Amino acid sequence: MKLTLITTIFALFMAFSVHALTLQEAKKAGFLGELPNGYIGLITSNDEAKSIMESVNQKRLARFQQIAKKNGLSVAQVAELAGAKFMAKTSSGNFIQNSAGKWVQK
Repeated sequence: MKLTLITTIFALFMAFSVHALTLQEAKKAGFLGELPNGYIGLITSNDEAKSIMESVNQKRLARFQQIAKKNGLSVAQVAELAGAKFMAKTSSGNFIQNSAGKWVQK
């Protein structure tokens, strides 16, 4: 009984802490990582992290399109350049996807 109560309280605590998840927190927790193509990838299934990923990726795509149009480049070219920058800038301990498609900690 006591173990069930503790487990329930822990589950509620985790639900509330995940609810307030930010991009940086999701990356630090290992839910999200940087992809070489300039977008965020989902590492571990989590509804809140997936929602953040989709929102960030929509904003990144819109920005990539603006930059591509302004500079006469393809969106893919801009995204690839941005991906290299995002991967270089992500904090130590966060995940990036390597050229083999595996998630590795930076």
